[in-house]
Amino acid sequence: QVQLVESGGGLVQAGGSLRLACTASKRTYSSNGMGWFRQAPGKEREFVAGINSNGRTYYADSVKDRFTISRDNAKNTVDLQMNSLKPEDTAVYYCAAKEDSGNYYYDRAYRYWGQGTQVTVSS
Repeated sequence: QVQLVESGGGLVQAGGSLRLACTASKRTYSSNGMGWFRQAPGKEREFVAGINSNGRTYYADSVKDRFTISRDNAKNTVDLQMNSLKPEDTAVYYCAAKEDSGNYYYDRAYRYWGQGTQVTVSS
């Protein structure tokens, strides 16, 4: 079983940057696909970004060109660099792990989830 722990959330002004980190408990995570999702109050959870074991990346249109997902298989980590943040990016951000193949955009494809970290962007 893969356990995931997120860190790096916080409060930032619009236009600012934050870097989220997700650390996985199991070394074999390197064979997993990884993703970041977010959920704002009163809204459904939505896909943000994903990365497969070979480093291929996937992004939601709303964050493309602003967010960058990356992974370090030696450290069992996957990061989300968030730039040019907007108030509408405010949400709880979740790290998730899945089988390497298949759809990265669909939350039900992910088997393991972290507890989430709050990101708040003030206007």
